[in-house]
Amino acid sequence: MNKKIVIIGASGHGKVVANIAKLNGYDEILFLDDDTSKKSCGRYPVAGTSKDIRQYKGNYDFIIAIGNNRIREKISDMLERENIKQTTLIHPSAVIDETVKIKEGTVIMANAAVNAEVQIGRSCIINTSSSIDHECILEDYVHVSPGVHVAGTVSIGKSTWIGIGATIINNLSICANCNIRAGAVVVKDVIESGDYQGVPAKKKE
Repeated sequence: MNKKIVIIGASGHGKVVANIAKLNGYDEILFLDDDTSKKSCGRYPVAGTSKDIRQYKGNYDFIIAIGNNRIREKISDMLERENIKQTTLIHPSAVIDETVKIKEGTVIMANAAVNAEVQIGRSCIINTSSSIDHECILEDYVHVSPGVHVAGTVSIGKSTWIGIGATIINNLSICANCNIRAGAVVVKDVIESGDYQGVPAKKKE
């Protein structure tokens, strides 16, 4: 592992990712962001835009710190075209079972718990104090917000966002490109993409 890392996305989320990088032993951290007005992100410099990735290739690790699933996918694909493999970052306080499989680009934040035989796809976000129970499958670019609880044997489709404090009961499937809003409780399969809210969660018309 390099001791230097480029974080793409200079935002509040990026500050959290930078802290995890520091706790993982990175001693040089810099940001790239396509908003050229940004000169720093917390204590770290914004050294350029996504067009500058090639100058750091080979000498730095890379991670994307952008909450928007579609933008994260777009930049992840750009890195792949440049043959840049993203690192993964896990906060030291997270509890990750040894059987968990995690693909590149995923960030797991403070006090998260991920239990036995969970599979987490590419460039996912498992946010602060969330829990993913046994044998769940999270496809690429899923964003699990703070305080979310996902019970066992749940499948969450590509690019779905689970809002803060939402709960998903066991043995369910949620299709791709859904937005499960804050505090929602999902008690049955979600088979159609869209926004879902309430207790129990229903599609927003």
